[in-house]
Amino acid sequence: MTAAEKNEVWTVFKRLMGYLTPMKGMFILSVCGLITYGLVDATFIAFIKPFIDEGFGGQASNAGQLSGVSGAMDVVTTGGFQASADVLKLAPFVVIGLFTLRGLANFVSTYGISYMSAQLIMKMRQQVFEHYLSLPVSYIDRENSGNLISRVTFDTEQIARASGSALISIVRDSVTVIGMLGLMFWYSWKLSLCILVIAPMMGLVMILVSRRFRKVSRLIQSAMGGVTATTEQMVKGHKNVLAFGGQQTEASRFMAVNNRNRQQNMKLAVAQAISQPTIMIIGSFALAFVLYAASLDSMKSELTAGTFATILGAMLAMLQPIKNLTRVNAEFQRGIAACTTVFELLDTEPEPDPGRFKVERATGFLQFKDVSFRYPQQDRLALDHINFEVKPGQTLALVGRSGSGKSTIASLITRFYIGLETGSIQLDGTSIYDYDLKNLRSQVALVSQQVTLFNDTIANNIAYAYPGEVTREQIIQAAILAHAMEFIEQLPDGLDTMVGENGVLLSGGQRQRIAIARAMLRDAPVLILDEATSALDTESEKAIQQGLDNLRHNRTSVVIAHRLSTIESADQILVVEQGNIIESGTHASLLEHGGIYARLYQMQFGS
Repeated sequence: MTAAEKNEVWTVFKRLMGYLTPMKGMFILSVCGLITYGLVDATFIAFIKPFIDEGFGGQASNAGQLSGVSGAMDVVTTGGFQASADVLKLAPFVVIGLFTLRGLANFVSTYGISYMSAQLIMKMRQQVFEHYLSLPVSYIDRENSGNLISRVTFDTEQIARASGSALISIVRDSVTVIGMLGLMFWYSWKLSLCILVIAPMMGLVMILVSRRFRKVSRLIQSAMGGVTATTEQMVKGHKNVLAFGGQQTEASRFMAVNNRNRQQNMKLAVAQAISQPTIMIIGSFALAFVLYAASLDSMKSELTAGTFATILGAMLAMLQPIKNLTRVNAEFQRGIAACTTVFELLDTEPEPDPGRFKVERATGFLQFKDVSFRYPQQDRLALDHINFEVKPGQTLALVGRSGSGKSTIASLITRFYIGLETGSIQLDGTSIYDYDLKNLRSQVALVSQQVTLFNDTIANNIAYAYPGEVTREQIIQAAILAHAMEFIEQLPDGLDTMVGENGVLLSGGQRQRIAIARAMLRDAPVLILDEATSALDTESEKAIQQGLDNLRHNRTSVVIAHRLSTIESADQILVVEQGNIIESGTHASLLEHGGIYARLYQMQFGS
């Protein structure tokens, strides 16, 4: 592992531990439990020597020679080996006491770390979710929705496992290994020197495997994002999939991303499967060396049966913790990789909000002054030197082909995108970038072409994010003005009807009327209608046109429309083409002019 990689792991780990600072009492208690657990195992092995050397008096009294081990076995079988009653009577109580303490330590540590992991994953998920809410629209546009969801679900789960099961194994098994090593060096430092020979080899294997684990873990995160994205697209487009008979297409698409995810997991499994037996094989060399060294005459004179049994027991007891540490290393590296991804997201700059200007309610005087704008990583200007103004209470209509720049104008008013190439956008004579962002958006009500409804009641969807308290009467009045009560009253639960995810239980026209009611309830001085009647049939459109007229009354309105019948009464109509305003005027003047607007009108109405 390079110095840069070490620094990255340490930096990420230290930042992760920062989430546990408010729970330091629980953390200390859990670590003490883990240490106790490991020390109990080492203590149990340590009692082997007095049990053998003192519990069986013949060996303690006459030899101290390892060469007498085989002879001692003969004495046992012939009854010549006399048991020390005191030590052997004490042994059962020691065993029960140690394992009771071990069980208590295991409960305390497991519960404590599970509690901390649950708290950590909750806090981190909340932090990631709230950070999404603060990110600019341009960031969400660029990112794969599956990856965004995966960071909240899959990545944070990996972090929880790293902070939970991995921490348990790292502390507990490390203490066990250190305790066993201490025993070995205490009873025979010469025999224990073999550990120093194999330790660097084990360390090298762990470093190589850790690097591999972390690399593959990043690939697994990406593959999991693909699985999430493909599933999400299928669920959202389920009707279209069935209508076009695309089941096999979607199944094949999912098979590809699913298989990629399997391949990445198998790479991790292979690395793990190779590392564990490799560590065990290296450990067997140390065990073999101990057995060989114990057979040498020079060592036999220094060892008792109890000493040899303790050293051998300690070595055997170390193998499983070492294996656990190798296995949990995969979890730890997956957690570190997930942490890196999540922290990179959290370090992404939120939507800039340098403005401090606030107003209770704007009058609605909107101006675009020589505005040019380019989307990130795009060569062509989306808007090229746009100039217009809308006085309070007036309605501005934008028409043109799809992709001409109409929705871009609406998005700039609400500061969904920043970074004008030239010019300024002003509300009541003040640049919108000087406004406090929340205050600016409170001055604008938006009804977009793509209506977003939440899996809640109709009433709560109409009152969504309403500042302050809202009464039932206000909700009903907004629904009446939007001509939504016509269908709401026919529903079994009326305003309390659940609409399903994104309003799936309602028709397109019904969803749009609820969105219009939401805008009416908001009562903002600036109104943006982005294809607000696109999902309505002719009858529904006529039914709510009066409602829209009521909504636009005494408000500055920017209306984007393909249906020219909805904008005939607009105070000003702009025809936008490839980011430029090519025609402007009233409905009558533009028809008289005989330009693009007149041709569009003729295409829709025939003459």
